[in-house]
Amino acid sequence: MSTENEGTEVPADPTAPSAPATPPVPATPPAAPAPQQAGAPASEAPTQIQPPVQPPAPPAQAPAGATQAPTYAPEPATVAAGGGGWPPAPPVVPSWGEPVPPADPAAPRKRTGGLVAAVLVAALVAGGIGGGIGYWAAQREDRGPESTTVSSGEAPASFKREPGTVAAVAAKALPSVVTIQAKSGGTQGEGGTGTGFVYDQEGHIVTNNHVVASAAEGGTLSATFSDGRTYDAEVVGRAEGYDVAVIKLKEAPKGLKPLPLGDSDKVAVGDSTIAIGAPFGLSNTVTTGIISAKNRPVASGDGGGSNSYMSALQTDASINPGNSGGPLLDAAGAVIGINSAIQSTGGGYGQSQAGSIGLGFAIPVNQAKAVAEQLIKTGKPVYPVIGATVNMNDKGEGARIADQGAGGTEAVTPSGPAAKAGLKPGDVITAFGDHPIDSGPSLISEIWTHKPGDSVKITYERGGKTAQTTVVLGERTGDS
Repeated sequence: MSTENEGTEVPADPTAPSAPATPPVPATPPAAPAPQQAGAPASEAPTQIQPPVQPPAPPAQAPAGATQAPTYAPEPATVAAGGGGWPPAPPVVPSWGEPVPPADPAAPRKRTGGLVAAVLVAALVAGGIGGGIGYWAAQREDRGPESTTVSSGEAPASFKREPGTVAAVAAKALPSVVTIQAKSGGTQGEGGTGTGFVYDQEGHIVTNNHVVASAAEGGTLSATFSDGRTYDAEVVGRAEGYDVAVIKLKEAPKGLKPLPLGDSDKVAVGDSTIAIGAPFGLSNTVTTGIISAKNRPVASGDGGGSNSYMSALQTDASINPGNSGGPLLDAAGAVIGINSAIQSTGGGYGQSQAGSIGLGFAIPVNQAKAVAEQLIKTGKPVYPVIGATVNMNDKGEGARIADQGAGGTEAVTPSGPAAKAGLKPGDVITAFGDHPIDSGPSLISEIWTHKPGDSVKITYERGGKTAQTTVVLGERTGDS
């Protein structure tokens, strides 16, 4: 209910004559004043409620010798405006929400004419409305039974969404998003449903590695567009560590529209996000949210014993199993990430059947683009490395270089990047570039945002003392 007019005064009747601020003294008959024009401007009405003052009626002719006494004007409702003589004052109607002014103690009798007039006016107004409605209803009855549904005046088919709205962005992006069905080559035909998006006009589709991993060895893949068209596909390359994969449509149709890629380095916390995917198999689902955080170190497993590490974009857009591999868009419709993992209530990150609790994680598109280009070019991923084995279990104080590597090998590779930078077993890396490090997974996540050959400043602790050094990242090809 609108309260727009509460506390404001009811405007004066524009057709009522205006009364002078001070009535003439009845003891001395005034000269006949010039008649005041009816319909004085409403602005002359008082802005505050005052106690009603009744002006005396103009002097009337009395019989000779009779004593003339002041008389009161008749009720306002019975005096015609513009008549001869002194015009009566209009009835004072209190504003809504203001107290009714007290009666003038000097008044010889209680006057209710103003209130009665106000009630009559209200009744007439209400009666007019009711009469109008009754007439409208009668007219419709005369025309026979007819729908009373109110039309917007414009058919939904012709309704246009303004550019930049969620509906407009989704309508433009949906034709370039596919639902992926993956089945293994085993007798059970196990697999699952995920999402991907068109990367180029040649038919390359970018998705998560864990979406297509089950079909990578002798399985089958298919991609279904939002219009229902389905195409067989094959794996071009996979990067387990990055959790990125590229597949290609075997008979790519003409006219494919790749989704535009944004710049994930320029994303800010609070930016709007739009996620598109097939949560629990419900294809072409659109959800919205914001960027909740950046540079989240996330280690997620695909259930097959391999882990991926990402310095992820965190979003509260609803992401569920089946959204994996789908695009995370900004408000302009550009891809800023690949939806990859969720935080489940059971603890840990992954793709269990837990539902969304508002903690979703996406691979930044700048990293995903570099990996996709490498996979399209060679079919194999390339990882930057520091040449040291770090403890992956401890958390909170940094990434500690282990005393010994896997299988009894040295923890610091001889002549490797870490060795050349002067790092030793037992050193605790606390910062990598400008990013603080609190664990082994967070260190790997940050390393993999770079490229082989990059020089990065490292802060570390040794024997209770803090020191810094610079490491030039090496490279490793493939996941084995």
